Amino acid sequence: MAEDGDVKTILFDLDGTLANTIPLIVASYQHAFRQVRGEEIDDTRARAWIGRPLLAALLEEDPERGHDLDRTYREWNLANTSRLIERYDGVPEMLTTLSAAGARMHVVTSKRRDTAQLAITAVGIEGLIEVAGALEDTTAHKPDPEPLLTAARRIGVDPVTAIYVGDATVDVLAAKAAGMGSIAVTWGAGERAALEAAGPDAIVDTVDELTSYLLDLVAGGSADA
Repeated sequence: MAEDGDVKTILFDLDGTLANTIPLIVASYQHAFRQVRGEEIDDTRARAWIGRPLLAALLEEDPERGHDLDRTYREWNLANTSRLIERYDGVPEMLTTLSAAGARMHVVTSKRRDTAQLAITAVGIEGLIEVAGALEDTTAHKPDPEPLLTAARRIGVDPVTAIYVGDATVDVLAAKAAGMGSIAVTWGAGERAALEAAGPDAIVDTVDELTSYLLDLVAGGSADA
């Protein structure tokens, strides 16, 4: 990872990192499996799929009915986004503070671009951050580094000078494979033990802690947290 003061580009995962979409995602999986397979799935099983491309995860689970599950999931998810999506306190303030310190910030997500933008708007951070990488931009997906490398090329930055922030082990693994720094947050879908095992450069437990850590990277410790 680049030294303090050399990091100017911060890439963020979306689900479970900037927006609390976890209850929405879990409920969407549960609805899809109930409607298509007549099966009840628990929260733990549903959370295990978070961070992966939706269709790929569903086809792996059920090759015959994966497309039906995908369609049912997306329809219900879209209809219930505004009702079930939740904000993480302090995220808009964090993005504003980092922008003022000179950071360039973008989202790289396994969501489709339109649903990612819907989530960004729903949690009130539109205008503060834009999507640089979405599901449709690559054929390989996290933990493969290609989504991060493609986003870096798109915005014209050296991956070595960028850092990726996410809540899942696939986020950490993708960042490491891309040559980027990696920060894991514990308020999303990932379990701390699994995140630690993936070997991120840092693990943070609160938005305030993340803000301070990123400010040090961007400003070389010269900014107040």
